[in-house]
Amino acid sequence: MTATRSIETVGFIGTGIMGFPMARHLAQAGYRVQAWNRTPEKAQRLSAFGATIVAEASDVVRNADVLICMLSSGPSCDELLLGEHGLIAGMCAGSLLVVMSSIPVETARHQAEQATACGIAYVDAPVSGGEKGAIEASLAIMAGGTAQAYEQALPLLKKMGRPTHVGPAGSGELAKLVNQMMVANNIASVAEALLLAERGGADPAKVREALLGGFADSTILRQHALRMISGDFTPGGPARYQVKDTSTAIRFAASVGLDLPMLNKSDQLFTDMLENGDGDLDHSGVIRELRRRNHLPP
Repeated sequence: MTATRSIETVGFIGTGIMGFPMARHLAQAGYRVQAWNRTPEKAQRLSAFGATIVAEASDVVRNADVLICMLSSGPSCDELLLGEHGLIAGMCAGSLLVVMSSIPVETARHQAEQATACGIAYVDAPVSGGEKGAIEASLAIMAGGTAQAYEQALPLLKKMGRPTHVGPAGSGELAKLVNQMMVANNIASVAEALLLAERGGADPAKVREALLGGFADSTILRQHALRMISGDFTPGGPARYQVKDTSTAIRFAASVGLDLPMLNKSDQLFTDMLENGDGDLDHSGVIRELRRRNHLPP
């Protein structure tokens, strides 16, 4: 078994809406952060917090004890991590790879195999909580990997949120799929409920207020219903990512012999939202799609 390295230098890839505050927390905690992003300006902001911004992706793993990936998709991760010239090949034996992107379960398992073959520990640790959770370091973090790899990653993960070890490699991504299907179904249900309240003659804001604390209460009702009522769909979690995750969940469910009708309906609703040009809006903007279906103004 390869000896693990103590973690002082952290390579961080993907400093977008959520990655930036996550990397900032690590820099503020005293880790030496070296960051890279495809759009350099998004990484450059971290220099104000003591991070080093590197020009090439390959530079991010130089002398790094851990590499954290917060990219948008499995193909994006594989493109950078795998292959003869991928970042895994440039990492030191005994170091740690933490993939915090939402990627397919089988992609995480394959990455874990490749990392292990190079003597690198692997943890898949996708997150939930959106931009707000990233800023407040309160993200729900679902981690898959060996117990040893998880313990190695734990101090870092605690700086970004509330981590839970849910099983072997790939299990974190499976937990994220479960999370995303629940989020999608709940957002769609809240949007339908608010639309019904409005159409029936009630004040949606007052209906929301009345439901708080009851069985219908949820984070979605507390946060996203406000977005729906105000019409402010500035993306905390863009709808295009929601569709990526629901579609991935449907494929994985099929691979284990499950038919999930509510998830299929939600996925179609969000897919139609994208096709109608709203993919860059927050996923709470799905209420706009319901308005379209009912021939109501957005």
